[in-house]
Amino acid sequence: MSAFYSLFVELTARIYAHPFRHRSTGCTNGFAPGSVAILFSRIFRIVMTAVSPRKALLYRTWALCAFFFLPGLLMASWATRTPTIRDILQVSIAEMGVVLFGLSVGSMGGILLSGWLVKRFSTRPVIYAGSMLVVAGMLLMSFALWHASAGLFALGLAGLGGGMGGAEVAINVEGAVVERLRHKTLLPMMHGFYSLGTLVGAGIGMALTRAGVNADIHLLAAALVTVIPALIAIRAIPGGTGQRSEAAASHSLHQPHPPFWKDGKLLLIGFIVLAMAFAEGSANDWLSLLMVDGHGFSPSSGSLIYAGFTLGMTLGRFGGGWFIDRYSRVHVVRASALLGAIGIALVVFVDSAFVAGMAVIFWGLGASLGFPLTLSAASDTGPDAPGRVSVVATTGYIAFLVGPPLLGFLGDRYGLRSAMMVVLTLVVLAALVAPAVAKPPPEAV
Repeated sequence: MSAFYSLFVELTARIYAHPFRHRSTGCTNGFAPGSVAILFSRIFRIVMTAVSPRKALLYRTWALCAFFFLPGLLMASWATRTPTIRDILQVSIAEMGVVLFGLSVGSMGGILLSGWLVKRFSTRPVIYAGSMLVVAGMLLMSFALWHASAGLFALGLAGLGGGMGGAEVAINVEGAVVERLRHKTLLPMMHGFYSLGTLVGAGIGMALTRAGVNADIHLLAAALVTVIPALIAIRAIPGGTGQRSEAAASHSLHQPHPPFWKDGKLLLIGFIVLAMAFAEGSANDWLSLLMVDGHGFSPSSGSLIYAGFTLGMTLGRFGGGWFIDRYSRVHVVRASALLGAIGIALVVFVDSAFVAGMAVIFWGLGASLGFPLTLSAASDTGPDAPGRVSVVATTGYIAFLVGPPLLGFLGDRYGLRSAMMVVLTLVVLAALVAPAVAKPPPEAV
């Protein structure tokens, strides 16, 4: 109890050492709305400086989990409403693919800029700016639905994708540092929180769809509820991580690096992440619509099916670390790809709503470990690990860039179920080249 009392005394002393002053009244230490927000911000900052380094590292870990969870929540919030969104915007399947292209363009732009931004400004401001851009994109998407504007909705998707892509490299760099400091494998679990966010978002989306809540109101509420958690979590992220000094930058310019495209193993790893990202992205963009148009589900049931996919993704990422520690990366990648292929094949070829509903869980399990495993494998292929990881991550985002319009075009011409044959083929090929992710042999001492 004495420890809590001491902390309380310290908090009180520090807060009242810097009184609040209202702009309107000039009074101090009152309880205007703005003062309450500042109060909580100050308390959290004081607590972070008062706790031990070990607890600060733990808070930092959970803050990163929050930054994985929140984008997943927002992504699923609109993904579960795609049938309704398509109807509000009054676009065909092919035109919907063009609208979804905005997400791909934004994601690619964000991921390409993120590495430079982290080196220039460090991870903390990049994560913060990316999170706020995600919220702004969701707000614009809600506004676009209110006005039934496909162009504005595509622009909002670009903001959502740009924020997520821009923050992703920074969050993963921060996560890798936390792993080294805690001497534990944590990135798969962190990625699992993204899947958990999509699962929660899909469940909420299903409930709101069934309740008849307008899609624009749904997206507006989803954006607003993420603001405060993001502002709290960013306090636990220290500044300076990943920032490169001028001396280090000058040294890097004089160090010759062979082009990555000459590394065959890295190219094969890039193909694997391309295939697995295609499998994940196609489900995010089209699964609800595929179940409604291809298998006759209602919009609310289509949202439920998408929740099954996110459940598979979540289980795969939270439980994948156990398999990675006990089996080789090659076996896990091959098993994941084959499991995903089975799920996609059942959705495409079996005319059973029940089978299709269960198959999406296999689809999610198969796609769950694609990104974490390939990024880890890329860092082992040679020098300049950050550069190699960035190349592979960019390759994965090409799938998000090309996938929506390609599947939309094919779906408009042949049907969405037939269009998914492209995804199935890529995943099967990924299983065949799985040996590319093998760990290099230990160097002789």
